[in-house]
Amino acid sequence: MTDLAERLTALDARIADAARAVGRDPGALTRIVVTKFHPAQLVADLAALGVRDVGENRQQELTAKRAALQQAQGPETVVDDVRWHFIGQLQSKKARAVRAASDCVHSVDRDRVADALHAADPDGSALDVFLQVNLTDDPGRGGIAPGDVEALAEHVAARCPSLRVRGVMAVAPLTQAPAAAFERLAAAADALRRVVPDAVWMSAGMSGDFAEAIAAGATHLRIGTAITGPRPGGG
Repeated sequence: MTDLAERLTALDARIADAARAVGRDPGALTRIVVTKFHPAQLVADLAALGVRDVGENRQQELTAKRAALQQAQGPETVVDDVRWHFIGQLQSKKARAVRAASDCVHSVDRDRVADALHAADPDGSALDVFLQVNLTDDPGRGGIAPGDVEALAEHVAARCPSLRVRGVMAVAPLTQAPAAAFERLAAAADALRRVVPDAVWMSAGMSGDFAEAIAAGATHLRIGTAITGPRPGGG
């Protein structure tokens, strides 16, 4: 716990410095701790340190961890305040399970996925979602082309009333400078706001490039190993 607390404090200080360097308020940023491959106990430890947002990449792991913590901790514990973000690629066949275990989904990238998420709980509370943008030239990567953001947003607005589009999400390609990639994401965010004016969130920036993401306007940072340390087994 001591090492975890120290890494968390150090990372938050770096985030604050990066925000102030570009004239932004650190308090306006949401730091999501990515806990993939770590045990559920890590989420409990993070919650005890004040972390309120955690991210998972795989549906099975998300579902299992949330269920395990609810069972182990009992009612009215600090873990109940944790907001769970699904940040991995989403298959429509897993949409029901993802919706059941998530408070926010960062990877809506096609009509079929949006439709499946909506159909999973059409009359439930609105689910916050990001539209994932592919910043590479590889169509096989997750995300829609930047030019398709408005069309997907229009589809969600018209056909999926239980989804609330909050913004755009992307991963910076390894083959490009992060700053240039995030500038393209910021342009996609502008396009989204032409359809959904209050979709002002941007999910971007990881352990190695969060400063560039903040400079480009990111509101939600997905930070893993800089806080959690190496993944079990070295994965």
